[in-house]
Amino acid sequence: MTGPRMTPQTIAVLRVLLEDATTPRYGLDIARQAGLKTGTLHPILARLQEAGWIESYWEDPADHEDQGRPRRRYYRFTGSGATAACQAIARAEATATTGRPLGLHPQPGH
Repeated sequence: MTGPRMTPQTIAVLRVLLEDATTPRYGLDIARQAGLKTGTLHPILARLQEAGWIESYWEDPADHEDQGRPRRRYYRFTGSGATAACQAIARAEATATTGRPLGLHPQPGH
């Protein structure tokens, strides 16, 4: 499974979702925890969903109408999404540390 480009913002979103990979989180909550504006967050969520890493659903209207707030859209990992996210974060961190993608090693004598 290929995934989205691992920007610092994307990694921040994935880390928030990985805090409890089985619990759905709504957009504003993810934005606050990741330290992002919603205008930055939603394109990231759309790319993660397009890659098949997360899925989303709207809450039942009865859950928000009584509270007088807008309806929330919840996001959660797909079956393989959390694993893909962990692997992508590890690759991004390895690249940041070594300057090379994971698995690439310098040739002897170079």
